[in-house]
Amino acid sequence: MNPVTALAPIASAGVTTVDLGEFGDGTRVVHGGHPEPEAGSPLLPGPVFAAPYHLGASGPSSDFYGRAGNPTWRALESAIGELDGGHCVLLPSGMAAISTLLRAVLRTGDKLVLPSDGYYATRQFVTDELTELQLDVREIATTGPWTDDVFDGARLVLLETPSNPGGDVCDIAELAGRAHAAGALLAVDNTTATPLGQRPLELGADVVVASDTKALSGHSDLLMGHVSVRDEELANRLVRARSLSGAIPGPFESWLAHRSMGTLDLRLSRQAENAAALVEALSGHPAVSELRWPGWSQDPAHALASKQMRRFGGVFRFELADADAVQAFLGRSRLVVAATSFGGLHSTADRRAQWGDPVPEGFVRFSAGCEDPDDLVRDVLQALS
Repeated sequence: MNPVTALAPIASAGVTTVDLGEFGDGTRVVHGGHPEPEAGSPLLPGPVFAAPYHLGASGPSSDFYGRAGNPTWRALESAIGELDGGHCVLLPSGMAAISTLLRAVLRTGDKLVLPSDGYYATRQFVTDELTELQLDVREIATTGPWTDDVFDGARLVLLETPSNPGGDVCDIAELAGRAHAAGALLAVDNTTATPLGQRPLELGADVVVASDTKALSGHSDLLMGHVSVRDEELANRLVRARSLSGAIPGPFESWLAHRSMGTLDLRLSRQAENAAALVEALSGHPAVSELRWPGWSQDPAHALASKQMRRFGGVFRFELADADAVQAFLGRSRLVVAATSFGGLHSTADRRAQWGDPVPEGFVRFSAGCEDPDDLVRDVLQALS
């Protein structure tokens, strides 16, 4: 058998781990993807660094070359896949996950539905890198309008909910049903929510895609992404695409992400606590407008978010007067730093207009970190004064 055609059973194959189905979030992230305990073995096996592997007398085994497979990948894929409820395929960044999915699913002339208010690089990738496919691209805001013609003839509908950077929410279950009725696949970018905050596959989506650079790894020190799917055949296509394109994650980064994922439950809880405290403190503040967080009872998306999300994270948004006001706020803060990622231990603020998002100049995406809540609220308020 040609090794290239044999290189990929589904992502979690060959990983024997503890059955965690009956346990809660904290237990699942701590124990997910770890092998059954064995005397003398480490609690968390180290990363496997290998290009070639020893071949058996009968030819290629489950691992034969580093581009095709790595036990460190599979351990993390098993952990994430268990949380998502599907087959997980690990990629070296969130954009690698998006681009691999789009190239694996789309064919020339297909209709693709994208969020007009989602992550800007996804739209940029389609516009700049998929021109040869001559796609029929339809951009729709997260809140719609989701008219029937949006789905007619579509091959793939990609949602991002809560949207980045606006924080809007759409009904995954309803839109999945309508997409399927029209013969389309439905994918959800779940980066903002994480698998602990929202499980789109359980709500009817076919695909989950995420940047694990953000909250899942959560320490602002690595790039990682993944795609999780319900269909085994699609999972195998994604693994094959990963190997043939060479878009593979590094084993050390994969190990770091797996190690970091163990505190995801704890980090999300503190980040959501901090977001709630900051939103309460900023509500009605004279310098702040357009305050949005799906976990806030006054947010227009709160009712729907509460129905389909299991918990809320630390990302929210607001607007200051202009770019100078944002710069002044950051200059006065001792705890909040300017950075263009989110979901990490440190609280960060990102003025999104500078990256090309169609938002006002004073639009701020705020990622609440894991600092002491009282310290963070006090610092933000003094920085706005």
